[in-house]
Amino acid sequence: MKSVRTYLIVALLATVTLGNFVAAVFGYRSSMAETEALLDAQLADTAALLEATRTSTTGIVDPASERMAFQIWTNDGELVLRSQNSGAQPFSDFTEGYGDKNFAGYRWRVLSHLDRPNGRWILVGERIDIRNQLADGITLNAVVPIVASLPIIAAIVWLVVGNGLSLVKRLAQELRNKKADDLSRLHIENPPVELVPVVDAINDLLRRLNDSVVRERRFSADAAHELRTPISAIKVHLHNLREELPGHKSSLQLLDRDLGRLSHLIEQMLLLYRMSPEQYQSKMQPIELYALAQSVISDLYGDIESKGQTISLEGSFQTITGDGESLAILLRNLIGNASKYSSTGDSITVEVGRNDFGVSLGVRDTGPGIPLAEISRIFDRFYRVGGDRHNSSVEGCGLGLAIVRHIADLHHGNLHAENNSNGVGLSITVTFPAESQSPLFVDRGIA
Repeated sequence: MKSVRTYLIVALLATVTLGNFVAAVFGYRSSMAETEALLDAQLADTAALLEATRTSTTGIVDPASERMAFQIWTNDGELVLRSQNSGAQPFSDFTEGYGDKNFAGYRWRVLSHLDRPNGRWILVGERIDIRNQLADGITLNAVVPIVASLPIIAAIVWLVVGNGLSLVKRLAQELRNKKADDLSRLHIENPPVELVPVVDAINDLLRRLNDSVVRERRFSADAAHELRTPISAIKVHLHNLREELPGHKSSLQLLDRDLGRLSHLIEQMLLLYRMSPEQYQSKMQPIELYALAQSVISDLYGDIESKGQTISLEGSFQTITGDGESLAILLRNLIGNASKYSSTGDSITVEVGRNDFGVSLGVRDTGPGIPLAEISRIFDRFYRVGGDRHNSSVEGCGLGLAIVRHIADLHHGNLHAENNSNGVGLSITVTFPAESQSPLFVDRGIA
């Protein structure tokens, strides 16, 4: 995914660099031309100075700098005065103006000047390599600050672009801080013109999502609630039919069984839709899992014993932060599911402990287990191993373990199901990771 910030910074820096490069090239050429003109003017000044020199004999002068050379010739071709590095022959034509010549092992910029009042030719030269060094130095002093300013410009662009995109970060933070159930409007003070359409579009989406969620919850709750009344009426009519039609006992039993299944499905749906995240935030408190398991087992012990099954509790006292009512439903569904698919004489074990990831709550049975290919789907809504008409002839609606997963998610728990290592029965474990727990973890052993 491309970064807007990176794109803006690269684009701006590329534009600034290109602009500076073009400016530097033109500046370099302009500075070189101006420097050449300045140095040529210095040659003219030197020639003017030599023009004022009066001498009648031939002389050789040691110049103050090796970069300069000069000669003074009469119109008759007599050398009047010269620098030591210029030689005894004319180093330039006797034609007035500037030119480039080679002598004394170097390339020279020369000026030929006719001193008309005195009838003399003045030849002045300056080494081109030294001139170029001087010109480059002057030019670079003008160009280097432009190049050196690029990192500073880059830092300024980075800060400016970052500041300009800070509102986008604020918008992202607002969305990130919203809870899963919070579909209220975003409130950003004085958003820039470019962000107004985005904020408006997000608010419109949140409004439509909220309306959709409200309609879905209302429909599901109302439908499940309203179904209770006709089911209750059907149960009454079914009871009356038993009295009036004693010869249809088997048919009435089938009807009673399906009616009970429908009633159970509605209750599970109501339970599932009552468990919304917003209801749990204010109900979270320290929960002693071992004591909670004792209470749930006590409530279910009569039903388990009536089936000829046994149940035991193992582990240690562990405290997490959660909702006691929903955790009781989770454990009740796990134990009920284990008992439902276990046969007479089978055993159920509830274990509360701690593993590498936090506090664990597990239920293990000695029932038939589940094929490996279907274990990953047992927590899906309305999914039953073997289809709706389970081959165990056990009635169910496929919501019990879905409710377990929903409650585990509300408590940031991790669900894991596997067949027991001895090949007999199934184990389901809920682990509450340390990062989602309060620092109230306690391990006091069994009292």
